Amino acid sequence: MSIETPFIESQLRFYMTVPHACSYLDGREATTLFLDPEHPLTTQVYDLLSLVGFRRSGRHLYRPNCKGCDACISVRVPADQFKPKRKHRKILNRNQDLSVRVLPARFCQDHYDLYERYVNERHSDGDMYPASEDQYRSFLNLDKPFSHLVEFRDNGNKLIAVSAMDLLNHGLSAIYTFFNPDEEKRSPGVFVVLWLIRFAESRGLPYVYLGYWIEACRKMRYKTEFQPLEQLRDNHWYPLQIQDNPESKDI
Repeated sequence: MSIETPFIESQLRFYMTVPHACSYLDGREATTLFLDPEHPLTTQVYDLLSLVGFRRSGRHLYRPNCKGCDACISVRVPADQFKPKRKHRKILNRNQDLSVRVLPARFCQDHYDLYERYVNERHSDGDMYPASEDQYRSFLNLDKPFSHLVEFRDNGNKLIAVSAMDLLNHGLSAIYTFFNPDEEKRSPGVFVVLWLIRFAESRGLPYVYLGYWIEACRKMRYKTEFQPLEQLRDNHWYPLQIQDNPESKDI
């Protein structure tokens, strides 16, 4: 699929960050291209930029733009073509007891408490450690009609997982998922992606955008479990076919 975006080039301004340490590949420097923060974050602009590999973090739309490196690849799942594998069906069955609510992306203390625990216990080596309420609000709370938080609770009303997602005109963008570290046997990270694919299909949305995939980054290997998968290369979307990695871990 080729993408024509004259609107983007003629009417939007972008800024580049100074080089900084890459969050995913050791020993590499990264630079990031941002949409002008003063430009209104409308659904139309978001739709167009997501087609050319931009992601949302808080109020910002961004895309990696690293000199001499193209390791970050935008990937998406064609929702109506996805067929769950045997292991996916097991995960779906394992989580049949969960109730789901789609909510506006507003602050909830229960959500933040789970986020804080998840980041501090599971990602203490990452950029978001240590978690803070200000960081959480700026990252995942956004008062826009396309922005939502999806909560998953068990029969006892215990919060198991929360997923931030954006509903676009041509797809669903998976922003971030966090879950109770004690519930790893449920494979909640994989389950949430499976739920998002089903939800997109039920809404007639053709794609689920999973963000960036880096072949050399272990934490991103789980994304290749969801086939068929498409990759963005030179403003074209192509199939990405990679063997499942048996070492992939629910993050």
